[in-house]
Amino acid sequence: MGDPFNMRHRQLGKAGPEVSALGLGCMGMSGMYGASDRGESIATVRAALDAGITLLDTGDFYGMGHNEMLIAEALKGAPRDSLLVSVKFGAQRGPDGAWLGFDARPAAVKTFLAYSLQRLGLGHIDIYRPARLDPLVPIEDTVGAIAEAVKAGYVRHIGLSEVGANTLRRAAAVHPICDLQIEYSLISRNVEDDILPTCRELGIGVTAYGVLSRGLISGHWRKSAAAPGDFRQFSPRFSGDNLDRNLALVEALRKVAGARGLSVAQAAIAWVAARGDDIIPLIGARRRDQLDEALGALEITLSPEDLAALESAAPRGSAAGDRYPAAQMAHLDSEKR
Repeated sequence: MGDPFNMRHRQLGKAGPEVSALGLGCMGMSGMYGASDRGESIATVRAALDAGITLLDTGDFYGMGHNEMLIAEALKGAPRDSLLVSVKFGAQRGPDGAWLGFDARPAAVKTFLAYSLQRLGLGHIDIYRPARLDPLVPIEDTVGAIAEAVKAGYVRHIGLSEVGANTLRRAAAVHPICDLQIEYSLISRNVEDDILPTCRELGIGVTAYGVLSRGLISGHWRKSAAAPGDFRQFSPRFSGDNLDRNLALVEALRKVAGARGLSVAQAAIAWVAARGDDIIPLIGARRRDQLDEALGALEITLSPEDLAALESAAPRGSAAGDRYPAAQMAHLDSEKR
């Protein structure tokens, strides 16, 4: 595993903090990808901290609070000043786990924040962001409510998630936005059209999730791998003929990566990291072996020829299927044209 003193850092937007060159996304530790091992999850978070990762990403709706409480346990004894905890809020869920919509009204923002602080056992959250744009609430109102929490000391920085260029501009006019969290990978590149240029114009960093497309381009996925409770069972890219076509892309990537002594996952992570110093890949490791493989991507510098070969193996637009089912795609401000 990497030495924390060798961990590279990047500035998270002109208004944001300095963070490790990789962040740890913790969603999969709370059942979204099927059953997970609590002890291994906690060990993975602690191993990430030992490796010098300073950015942990969660959501208050991951396991209906389970993920925040898990992180709280994993962070016991860790130096608070060296950690950055990013929390998404606003997704509403039922007792059966059903997705009910989004609520980003100012009063809801403050309520969600109060509960997150309690579950995490923290005095403040480093980056607080709505998980999606609430179509019933102007983004100015939502950001304004978080700005009040910044002034009160409960939040350090404001982030956004899966919003489009126009929403970014409106939000940034209310309060500095440190980063946009959005899916970005070799097979999910729509962000490059308008959103990434707008982020750069406004000085907003990018925390890229789904860099392995939820394991699809990890090099380890196989057909029928989704376990009960794994939302990938319903993902278009993991279904039917789409999966066959996408796994063929993975094999093409494997040839390119293997010729350079890399795993597919390492090549995919390194590709995202190479897109700019303003981009922080979030890795969704649930186990220490996955974390170790991802950390290996930090030791890689891809040449222009390497980048071109990877993009040739998985050309933009070649993935089969949308990244979410239709109902969830409809909630993505970032996908509206």
